[in-house]
Amino acid sequence: MRVIAFVGLPLSGKTTASKVAEEMGIPVVCMGDVVRDEAKKRNLPLTDEVLGKIANELREKEGMDAIAKRCIPLVREKGKDVGVVVVDGIRGIAEVETFKRAFDDFILIGVEAPLEVRFQRALKRKRSDDVKSVEDLKERDKRELSWNLAKALEIADFTIENTSSLDEFREKVRDLLEQLAKKVEVEIETKVNPTEDVDKVVQAVKNIFPDAEITIEGDTLKAKAWDLRKFRDLLRRQRILDTARTELLKGKSSNETTVFLNKQTAHIGKINFTDENAILSPIRVTFKLYGVPFGKFLDYIAPPTKAGKPIREVDRLI
Repeated sequence: MRVIAFVGLPLSGKTTASKVAEEMGIPVVCMGDVVRDEAKKRNLPLTDEVLGKIANELREKEGMDAIAKRCIPLVREKGKDVGVVVVDGIRGIAEVETFKRAFDDFILIGVEAPLEVRFQRALKRKRSDDVKSVEDLKERDKRELSWNLAKALEIADFTIENTSSLDEFREKVRDLLEQLAKKVEVEIETKVNPTEDVDKVVQAVKNIFPDAEITIEGDTLKAKAWDLRKFRDLLRRQRILDTARTELLKGKSSNETTVFLNKQTAHIGKINFTDENAILSPIRVTFKLYGVPFGKFLDYIAPPTKAGKPIREVDRLI
């Protein structure tokens, strides 16, 4: 499972980023909800002061990663069928380390915005636990920085600046999540025959899936890829959408589908579907879907055509 977490100072845009993820169909676990739920259990008002005290208390009693540990089962539950979850609200380095121990595939995204910009957002948002003055925001920054938030920001894998319009920020978030969400994983395998040049076989795979991560085990090439754009584009350039659609439907099983590609044709940058038992062994390509309906995947890769032109085409998987 891939876990993508947002970290940033208060009002930097983490919640907005998480809402973009939800709109894309990616499940979200909000760490702040753990604190708010604790306040509700105690029948306390959801003010910044109350929530801050509860967050500090949990960390003092259970460790600096107390809230992260409470979120881990929520992340596992939400991600079990889709393979990717977004976590909103990392507050410190201890939480990052705890998530990394729990999940091998963990990515941290920092969101940055200046103090004045963040304060203006608080005035517009009008949430009960938001700050009411710049001084209040400075105090909240100070509190969260005391949880080693700065260290977490320093080691972020990616950083998004939130200083322009809301629409521009949302687009930046969407573009990055589309790269990271991995809603479709491609598994590739082929035999490297004694008469074949290994480098040429590698190039054949890279011609169709440029981001393929390739390993050679004995006489077998194995790879994983996530970028479908080249494969999708070649089908359109070669005008073989109907053939591709038939092959993808034929190879469907549960949440995946398998097709076989001619290795020699792939070496010159073209797609030619073939049989599993073809001479010189084909390239076996399996598309594994995580939370993407097969019909949507099929219409994204190879929509039906009319008079040679695609119809019911899907521009984005997420």
